[in-house]
Amino acid sequence: MNAEKKTLLVTGGSRGIGAAICRQANRAGYRVAVNYVSNQGAADALVAELKAAGGDAFAVKGDVGSEADVTALFEAVDRAFGRLDAFVNNAGIVDVKARVDEMSVARLERMMRINVVGSFLCAREAVKRMSTRHGGKGGAIVNISSAAARLGSPGEYVDYAASKGAIDTMTIGLAREVALEGIRVNAVSPGITETEIHASGGQPDRVARMQDMLPMKRAGTADEVASAVFYLLSDAASYITGAILNVSGGR
Repeated sequence: MNAEKKTLLVTGGSRGIGAAICRQANRAGYRVAVNYVSNQGAADALVAELKAAGGDAFAVKGDVGSEADVTALFEAVDRAFGRLDAFVNNAGIVDVKARVDEMSVARLERMMRINVVGSFLCAREAVKRMSTRHGGKGGAIVNISSAAARLGSPGEYVDYAASKGAIDTMTIGLAREVALEGIRVNAVSPGITETEIHASGGQPDRVARMQDMLPMKRAGTADEVASAVFYLLSDAASYITGAILNVSGGR
């Protein structure tokens, strides 16, 4: 194992945008830790693909909504790779379409526990490993937000939109907090993107239904979002921190 190779951890990395990020990082020579919560088959298939392409990768199970799982997840990366240079806060959920006056406490608490608290816990562990204050060598964090944070998602997912608004605020605050500790923190804010998340929210036809309303008349792809993420992770973005990059086709 080449100790000089940079290491990347992607939460929710087994499918969609997360998997596209893992593939791009693998092509760039990163060692990749692929986190998943339940679909081990998808994670193992992706790791096999990355290794077949000459990469160094492994899959690690963990629910970002559990502090114990988050701690174990980062410790697994420590054991496997001995360092962490880049981290993508990608794991998140969306629920079924609903108005706010139809939302239960259980739904709201689950949304915020996974999308907000989970992202904070992961950022905490990443900072502990990257920050020069903690003996680290610096690094880069990219949070996955959503255009929903600006648009509000009325009549559909106001709770999801609110959780991503929290991610935007965390990005700005954390970026300023660790700017002198060698860590850059940015966010990518995708618009309508062709991934499985729409089906998991009970609207598998959402992309087809909405694309004519988009300025570019098409949805984005996971690879297009991943390219923006990888740019922010790379040295090409060395003077960029606290930024929220919209990848939404003008929406």
